[in-house]
Amino acid sequence: MFLWDPAKNSPMCRMTGHVKAVNRVLYSPDGKIIASASFDKTIKIWHAHDGKYIATLRGHVAEAYMVNWSSDSRLLLSASKDTTLKVWSMRTRKIAFDLPGHADEVFASDWSPDGVRVASGGKDKVVKIWRH
Repeated sequence: MFLWDPAKNSPMCRMTGHVKAVNRVLYSPDGKIIASASFDKTIKIWHAHDGKYIATLRGHVAEAYMVNWSSDSRLLLSASKDTTLKVWSMRTRKIAFDLPGHADEVFASDWSPDGVRVASGGKDKVVKIWRH
């Protein structure tokens, strides 16, 4: 992955660490952190201003497809081939909530604007609404 400077039309830095394809990259709403999800089963978080590595979030047992930030940037949601969603605390960098329940891979996820609910959908042809 590269952190790109559009004004200079060149990369600012290369963000290395994932060992398989990266599926999703997303800035936190406060603009301070970048999260990435990968086929290597991990979520990585990076400083947005310089691309420096912060941490690897491990908990999925299969490919991670999606990441989504809560509107206050305190929680990160991840969705995976392992049929689960995980809610990560950015304060502790650990799983805050594990959301099992899909019968197959989870391809899509998002937070409600008020941050109270999570929606997910996947290969099982089911859309779930989760409340935390």
